[in-house]
Amino acid sequence: MSKVIKVLGTGCPKYQAMIGVVKEVVLKNKIDATIEKVDDIMEIMKYSVMTTPTLVIDEVITIKGRVPSKDEVLALLN
Repeated sequence: MSKVIKVLGTGCPKYQAMIGVVKEVVLKNKIDATIEKVDDIMEIMKYSVMTTPTLVIDEVITIKGRVPSKDEVLALLN
C-alpha cells in the first residue's frame, strides 16, 4: 500500500533539506510513496504544529522542527 508523506514548511532551508532527505530515501529504497510539499499556512495550521519543518507519514506527525537522518526516515517508512 502506498504511503502518503507530507513535508510541512514555508520554504526555509531546513524544509528544503527535509524534502531532499525524504526524496532520496524513497527513491534509493524503492518505497511506494507519494511526497507532498505543504507550504500553505492554512493547511499547516490544520496539523496544530508550531514548528516546521514537520514530517507527516500517513497523517501521523513523526518529526517536528529538525531535519531527520536518512536512517531515521527509512525506519519510519518501514
